[in-house]
Amino acid sequence: MNIAVAQSGGPTCAINASLVGVFRESLKEPTIDAIFGSVNGVEGIIRDHLIDLKTMICSNDDMELLRQTPSTVLGSCRYKLPDWHEDESVYQQIVSCLKRRKIGAFFYIGGNDSMDTVQKLSAYFEEIGLDVKVIGIPKTIDNDLCITDHTPGFGSAAKYVATTMQEIIRDSSVYSIPSVTIVEVMGRHAGWLTASSAVLHAFGEPAPHLVYVPEAHFSAERFLQDVEQEMAKHKAVIVAVSEGVEVPDGVQSGMVDNFGHKYLSGIGKYLEQLVREKIGCKVRSIELNVMQRCSSHLCSKTDIDEAEQIAAAGVQCALRGETGRVMVFRRIHDMPYTVVTEPADASQIANREKFLPREFLTPAGNNISDAAMAYFLPLIQGELNLVMRSGIPAHFTIKESVLK
Repeated sequence: MNIAVAQSGGPTCAINASLVGVFRESLKEPTIDAIFGSVNGVEGIIRDHLIDLKTMICSNDDMELLRQTPSTVLGSCRYKLPDWHEDESVYQQIVSCLKRRKIGAFFYIGGNDSMDTVQKLSAYFEEIGLDVKVIGIPKTIDNDLCITDHTPGFGSAAKYVATTMQEIIRDSSVYSIPSVTIVEVMGRHAGWLTASSAVLHAFGEPAPHLVYVPEAHFSAERFLQDVEQEMAKHKAVIVAVSEGVEVPDGVQSGMVDNFGHKYLSGIGKYLEQLVREKIGCKVRSIELNVMQRCSSHLCSKTDIDEAEQIAAAGVQCALRGETGRVMVFRRIHDMPYTVVTEPADASQIANREKFLPREFLTPAGNNISDAAMAYFLPLIQGELNLVMRSGIPAHFTIKESVLK
């Protein structure tokens, strides 16, 4: 049989490593012939825009280069499939492509919304009697997928956030005048990534002095009190805040994507202005923005290795005859760090969110507890031996003409 793989949602450092996992594992299987890559996620299946990955990834060196390349080499999408009971036309296009290409398994690498696609396609194929296995391979820097201990992409993003936070701390400490620096971190409605900045506490670093996540109630008045209390103890106060922390209307744009999710950002600037008006000290805000997703020069080797590992497990899951499943990590030990991969039902993951547990927060809800360190630290370990070209990390690319 032939297989197809696609990438969806926001880019990460590890999503191409998962593509390598599907590709490398499929090469080992004599029952798998062609390995197609779907351009721009499920949209490529709908448009029958598939490329033969064996003609693109030609050696072990190519696979290693692809593993260190951030973002989605096949392109991505945020396409929401309709309910097939109401509109079957797009599903018929997908079926036509899969039959014409003789595809027996489809692997979708993505987050919460991508697992919605896995669930819908597997249910539809079962309804019409089409023997195509559909397997979800998780990825998201937000780390908000249910059931799985963590998601590929998160460890590298967490490592970038913590490293950048450490550099911001060093930069902010050089002047004699009091200052406040507010760092806005991605993560949507879950505080995992923002909380990961506090791993610096495990190394004796007191900053970030304040950490605000969506899981704790936020009050502007309490925020100002917190800042003033920290300013009494520290010359340069560092604050980490999640983009998903709720603030007054008008701070965020109010726009939504195809899945109805609000576009978030803006709280950093809001808090900067609040400090400037109410406290009057030197203050700046920093929005880390997309650098959190694709800074592969600071990636976690653990993250990259696990991204490939869980994708390879997905191939074996399909070959066992399972469908409508999402591969997940189950943690066995924190130390020595041990995880296993196993399948879970897509219906238990699609369109759901996993939030930071309350025990990871301090009682005041304005910082991260020591209990969280054993969870975060194993995920940021190790560095890749990057291939460099003239001092810059080399990336694997596919010609733009092929992707059009």
